[in-house]
Amino acid sequence: MEARAQARYIRVTPMKARRVVDLIRGMDATEAQAVLRFAPQAASEPVGKVLDSAIANAAHNYDHTDATSLFISEAYVDEGPTLKRFRPRAQGRAYRIRKRTSHITVVLSSKEGTR
Repeated sequence: MEARAQARYIRVTPMKARRVVDLIRGMDATEAQAVLRFAPQAASEPVGKVLDSAIANAAHNYDHTDATSLFISEAYVDEGPTLKRFRPRAQGRAYRIRKRTSHITVVLSSKEGTR
C-alpha cells in the first residue's frame, strides 16, 4: 500500500523546504505531524499540509483509517519554476530577484505491508 500526495508551485525555496523534509523522512506519520507542528521553519506548514493530504489519501483510497501504522517511505522536494523580478537600485541600475518555487512530494507506506 502506497499513498502519495504532492503540492506544486509552493512559494518556498527548495533548499529551505528540504531542511524540513529531511527532518521527517522515515518517521511514523503521526510522529512527523507532531514534529512539523512545532518546527520553527516557515516551510513546515506546507510540508505538514502535504503530509495531512497523504494520510487522507491513505484513508480514502485504501480504507486505511489509522495513521499509526503508516510511515514516510519517500519525501522529496523538487525545484519548480523561478519567478524573476527586478529591484530598482541606485543610479538607474536594477538587480534581479529570484523568487523560487518548490514541488513537495510525500509518499506513505504501511508498516505491515499491503493491506
